[in-house]
Amino acid sequence: MKNILVTGGAGFIGSNFIRHMLSSYSYNIINLDLLTYAGNLTNLSDIEKNKNYTFVKGDICNRNLVENLFDKYAIDTVINFAAETHVDRSIEDPDIFLETNVLGTQTLLHAAKNAWKENSEDQYSRTFNEGVRFLQVSTDEVYGSLGEKGKFTEKSPLSPNSPYSASKASADLLVMAYYQTYGMPVNITRCSNNYGPFQFPDKLIPLAIRNSMKNKCIPIYGDGMQVRDWIHVKDHCDAIDKVIHQGVIGRIYNVGGNNEKTNLEIVKTILDYLNKSEDLISYVKDRPGHDRRYAIDYSRIQTELGWNPRYTFKEGITETINWYLRQYP
Repeated sequence: MKNILVTGGAGFIGSNFIRHMLSSYSYNIINLDLLTYAGNLTNLSDIEKNKNYTFVKGDICNRNLVENLFDKYAIDTVINFAAETHVDRSIEDPDIFLETNVLGTQTLLHAAKNAWKENSEDQYSRTFNEGVRFLQVSTDEVYGSLGEKGKFTEKSPLSPNSPYSASKASADLLVMAYYQTYGMPVNITRCSNNYGPFQFPDKLIPLAIRNSMKNKCIPIYGDGMQVRDWIHVKDHCDAIDKVIHQGVIGRIYNVGGNNEKTNLEIVKTILDYLNKSEDLISYVKDRPGHDRRYAIDYSRIQTELGWNPRYTFKEGITETINWYLRQYP
């Protein structure tokens, strides 16, 4: 039976992933989360008594804690969701992004390497136990900004434009360095914008939904014509599932939803569904260094692992809006 350490499992994507795994397998899931602003245990209240689930409150930067978890639970798989993620917050205070996203990832890598090696005296031996894997959950933002045409592939150069994306790119490079130097069994997934249930309300879609429900203004950066590819969080979780079970060691896999939408289009879709006036839209000063367009080529995971997104955007956004209506009547 696999013993999986999920870091940041009380957050939006992490909590959905834990629920997905517990419903699909009889694996032991250890959730390590510091419960910062975006982590909320109520996201997992329905599974907190599951015999295969354990929650540990703690910081991925705490080396003693992380090493003790590997020893106590015989961890053989790590899924690293733990990260500071909000671009605006990274512009205001980048220090915590470097600490959590870079140093925290290195702490996890170091502990995993030491725990999984059969011959601890030879740090360069490639003798990791079979079945172990470290999966770094990253973002398409590490690639920077696209022009009007084209899509990011796994071979696209890293060109991050915010402290957040720079910290995630740095973590990705560390992960690949552990693969190249130590033979560590790693994968990286780089996903487009997620949406769905349990998302923290400062992100575009939940903010637009909740403000619309309250007839409050919805802020839109600049002209609102920034383009993002959107993927339902359940499709993202299914992709990660595929990678940890079938992914080629050392490979990066882009994960996309094939749903390119402008921010303005997203907000208008929500307003239309809720029968609210577009007068609620409030254009505000654009974010510094705001990337204009992201788009993902996910043909590698499609071809190698047989993964495809199942949700159309219409289906996904309808389900998401209705979830928020039930949560916040």
